[in-house]
Amino acid sequence: MEWKASHILVKDRSLAEELLKRLKQGANFESLAREHSTCPSKSSGGDLGWFGPGKMVPAFESAVKRLGVGSLSDVVSSSFGCHVIKVTGKRD
Repeated sequence: MEWKASHILVKDRSLAEELLKRLKQGANFESLAREHSTCPSKSSGGDLGWFGPGKMVPAFESAVKRLGVGSLSDVVSSSFGCHVIKVTGKRD
């Protein structure tokens, strides 16, 4: 299985929660990623492309596995910071 996902990575959990709230109210994911994310993927609206098992930190991969395409994660904490993840594709 492979997944395609985008994320917004920030250091502060309260900011991640605020961004998630804004997304649930209809804010544009790519715009918020470009504005707030600390990951280099922010230049592409948070798009991480396709990846398989073992390519992302365990907390991130675990969240992606549980989500359906088009779904948003709750705030996910990792050694990099706090992520809001959007799954954009799955393939075998």
